[in-house]
Amino acid sequence: MSFSTINALSPLDGRYASKLEQLRPLMSEQGYMHRRVQVEVAWFVALSDAGFAEFKPLSLGARSYLTALVTNFSEADALAIKDIEKVTNHDVKAVEYWIKSKFDARPELLAVAEFVHFACTSEDINNTSHALQLKSSRELVLLPAIDKLIEQMRQMAHRYADQSMLSRTHGQTASPTTVGKEIANVVVRLVQAREKIAAVKIMAKMNGAVGNYNAHLSAWPDFDWEAFSRKVVETPEPATGANGATSANQDAWGLGLTFQPYSIQIEPHDYMAELFDAVARINTILIDFSRDVWGYVSVGYFKQRLKAGEIGSSTMPHKVNPIDFENAEGNLGLANAVLRHLSEKLPISRWQRDLTDSTVLRNMGVAFGYAVLAYTSLNAGLNKLELNSEALDDDLNSSWEVLAEPIQTVMRRYGVQGAYEKLKEVTRGKTVTAAALHELINSLEIPAPEKQRLLAMTPASYVGMAAELARRV
Repeated sequence: MSFSTINALSPLDGRYASKLEQLRPLMSEQGYMHRRVQVEVAWFVALSDAGFAEFKPLSLGARSYLTALVTNFSEADALAIKDIEKVTNHDVKAVEYWIKSKFDARPELLAVAEFVHFACTSEDINNTSHALQLKSSRELVLLPAIDKLIEQMRQMAHRYADQSMLSRTHGQTASPTTVGKEIANVVVRLVQAREKIAAVKIMAKMNGAVGNYNAHLSAWPDFDWEAFSRKVVETPEPATGANGATSANQDAWGLGLTFQPYSIQIEPHDYMAELFDAVARINTILIDFSRDVWGYVSVGYFKQRLKAGEIGSSTMPHKVNPIDFENAEGNLGLANAVLRHLSEKLPISRWQRDLTDSTVLRNMGVAFGYAVLAYTSLNAGLNKLELNSEALDDDLNSSWEVLAEPIQTVMRRYGVQGAYEKLKEVTRGKTVTAAALHELINSLEIPAPEKQRLLAMTPASYVGMAAELARRV
């Protein structure tokens, strides 16, 4: 069977493939190979500048050629590496051999070919490559998608700041709020969660087979390998384009990551757990929001704009289902299931090294893919929403019982005994009318201005600071 989106095992590469085109070159196996080539070249060029008599600084022509290997890395290059891997049965060694094969007919590079992958363990290349994948995915895909949602919801919070809405606590009618304030609540949560994602330091180690620079010092025992490794890891990464391609005009190479000075054979992956937990946290907030909006659509607070030709039900022609919010909820759950496994598993390694992390790490793109898919669904769903002011107003006008709270609070201010109990007797479990409340207010022994203020109050006007808070977000 030939591969196509229709027979893909994962919906991320099948049904939803077109929605994840920005993430695929960063988190696919080709993206992983691309980063491995980048790391190998960065280390190789840096070694040439280290001052070793045996490895003189590379010429500008050689540097430009090496830069192009990274910049122009293609699917054909990735497949060529896979062909080498069929022989080596070792993916990192296949990358090393592929790079060396590109030195043919280039005497300057052939003469120093053994400095490719010099003193490195495979994990030196892999952990830095994973870090670069995560960094680019966070900066180029995840955060922009989250920022788009935040801005979209911020605008809705401002637009609907004054639209009164009946609250429900425990599913029961409660003190009114505004639509804008309810959305503003979520915006504030998302902004805080977004800051946690952005603040995670993406770390990498380049310290050899068991983290002690053993091989490095066997070759040059008087060289400061730790300082050298830190420089390679922390020197800013060459400029990249939207697809993660490296600028060809860069002579000084670095990875732009945070140096991890202590490790076993593998980088401890604690920063990964922190990052994945942070993404899962924002996803949980969005699950909460998706369910709430689904409910608002269900009770008619929002209508959904129709799309020509779209069908809501195979048998019920009237239906316009909130499928975008349902898709978002489902995919956010899938993302979090993978993210939480990653964060729980990756910091654990038997002794110096076992391979259980290797296969798990290949699913980082799966976790991010489901998250990005959910963000896309939410964006589409929010764009379809139309506020149904009539339904909101009708709900408020049939819920006068919510004014029991302000009436008894004013009664307590003026020392009316048993204020709460009196309102409880009048309202609890009963259909409350404006006339009944007004009769009670008129009987109260409170100052006349306060009585008039309570008589003028309606469920729609009893929203406290909601509008102000919504506009402030």
